[in-house]
Amino acid sequence: MKQVFIPIIALALMTSACNSKKDTKNPAGIDMANLDTTVLPKVDFYQYACGGWMKKHPLTGEYSLFGSFDMLRENNLKQLKGLITEIAAKPAANGSVEQKIGDLYNLAMDSTKLNADGYNPLKADLQKIASLKKTSELSKLLPDLLMAGLTPYFEVYVNADAMSSNDNLVQTYQGGIGLVEREYYMDNDAHTKMIRDKYKLHVVKMFELVGFTAAKAQKNMESVMTIETRLAKAAYDQVKLRDPHANYNKMSIADLQKMVPAIDWNVYFSTLGIKNIKDVSVSQKESLIEVGKIIETEPIDVQIAYLQWKLIDESAEYLSDSIYAQNFDFYEKTLSGKKEHQPRWKSAVSSVDGSLGEAVGQMYVKKYFPAEAKERMLKLVHNLQVSLGERINSLPWMGDSTKVKAIEKLNTFYVKIGYPDKWRDYTKLEIIKDSYFANIQRANRFEAAYMFAQAGKKVDKTKWYMTPQTVNAYYNPSTNEICFPAGILQYPFFDMQADDAFNYGAIGVVIGHEMTHGFDDQGCQFDKDGNLKNWWTAEDKKQFDARAKVMADYFESIEVAPGVHGNGKFTLGENIADHGGLQVSYQAFKNATKDAPLKSLLGLTPEQRFFISYANVWAGNIRPEEILVRTKSDPHSLGKWRVNGALPHIAAWNEAFGIKGGDKMYVPVEKRVSIW
Repeated sequence: MKQVFIPIIALALMTSACNSKKDTKNPAGIDMANLDTTVLPKVDFYQYACGGWMKKHPLTGEYSLFGSFDMLRENNLKQLKGLITEIAAKPAANGSVEQKIGDLYNLAMDSTKLNADGYNPLKADLQKIASLKKTSELSKLLPDLLMAGLTPYFEVYVNADAMSSNDNLVQTYQGGIGLVEREYYMDNDAHTKMIRDKYKLHVVKMFELVGFTAAKAQKNMESVMTIETRLAKAAYDQVKLRDPHANYNKMSIADLQKMVPAIDWNVYFSTLGIKNIKDVSVSQKESLIEVGKIIETEPIDVQIAYLQWKLIDESAEYLSDSIYAQNFDFYEKTLSGKKEHQPRWKSAVSSVDGSLGEAVGQMYVKKYFPAEAKERMLKLVHNLQVSLGERINSLPWMGDSTKVKAIEKLNTFYVKIGYPDKWRDYTKLEIIKDSYFANIQRANRFEAAYMFAQAGKKVDKTKWYMTPQTVNAYYNPSTNEICFPAGILQYPFFDMQADDAFNYGAIGVVIGHEMTHGFDDQGCQFDKDGNLKNWWTAEDKKQFDARAKVMADYFESIEVAPGVHGNGKFTLGENIADHGGLQVSYQAFKNATKDAPLKSLLGLTPEQRFFISYANVWAGNIRPEEILVRTKSDPHSLGKWRVNGALPHIAAWNEAFGIKGGDKMYVPVEKRVSIW
């Protein structure tokens, strides 16, 4: 069961959930054992900088991808486990945060109860869906399912109005498919057809596991594929989803009612708890129109089967071991190449973290996030802002009027570091010792009610879209904010004991990356106030687009797997952010050390250590199956190419490692990306 879609631009997708050890007396910050010095930097810099790390951390059965992010998440999970298990072991006052954390964790860990319950926790909802007699009843049933954390047909969320960023707006978003991306329903290469066929078998098995006969399960699967294929064909692809104007369609409720008459929208929104709604943005119009046609044309038994599948599919990880195992077999093993389940405690900790995130976060920062770390981060952010401003002012391709607007936007960045100034109140969230599944539903309803209560109100710009313990960072174009949670402000991203070469190469580039998102192919379409509004001259935007195309074409040319190329247009924003982050942070690093230049350490110049620390952020191993999934679904390039694809375009990297014409890693100056 997932929460509804909120559009922010994160540093990395949430991937899998023991920090690497290092000598805390080492000011270089770099662990030389992470390197593979048998490979020359000019031949394969990723292998040179990260080969030792990859050898030390082979993939275990639990992972389809394991890298520096995942290693830090592992450490964070262990820290959270310590906090949560200590609470769960003690009696707590009913209704207290401690009672809620402890009871939810204990229910998640109680395999005996989970297996005894089987699919019983689903029965009431399965029956509620089965009792559907006419499609008009969907106007109330669909939003009720959405409140419980399910996403049939489409999603609804509340976020800032892209054209009026101080105001919250109810918005829809395409959804409703079980496979990762729309292409899995339409492409006919051998691998995709194999995945599609195994998905069909999986759907059948899951229906059987919750009490359906083999014949009924087969028929239900065919209904599911009919509806999901229709939804996939109507959906926007990943490239079109990146176009803010194509995904903004604000209209009155009356116009929405005319466009999709199959749903009574006043009933739908009132069921979500939204009163007196006037406008809504239909993010992908064609998709929602197709939903209306499906509701009007597909037989009621077909739609019942589809809705029951959404319930089963999105609830599987909270049920018995047999249901959980089948869910793992398809989504993790077949699709991503994992070999074994993660330990139960990890999923239990993740559930508590997802349901009571800021309550857990408040305990986390108290124990693990020192005040001096926030102070140093604020200084780094300021230095990066100065550096980006210098780079903008010196751009030869941008005119003066656009530069003024760009600097205004840069100077109005809202910076969030570590943790929020005010914490969420979980008083109204009930955790009861009935079933794990029922409590996840309650947590989803609590979260949905919190979000939908914001409809029609002013945007709360102090709100955080990640918990403090999250190992990630983000830029939000509608609030023009950059956020760096406490969870990422640890080694190998940030080290209080290391010098500026290390910290600017690691967390500095992360900061620069998020800042550059304000000026990537999406972010550059939003002004300093977060409104979707052009602030460019026609000639400057033409120059920007031409330079961005160089990057898109370059990453499109990379063969990420035999016969499979990267999607340069889909990953363009993240690649621009990596490029800008490197350029901006390197200049900030040189500014910070110009009066007291750093010395060589470990046989490496400060400049070399800057780029090695950057590469180490993306160290990781990945399974072939996961490469194919991420190429379709991840707006970030694979870790290897965030290094080997990004660095050849950076003049300072070429100089630091003596890369010359004829070297494998060399890209001629005239073919390099040059934006920020």
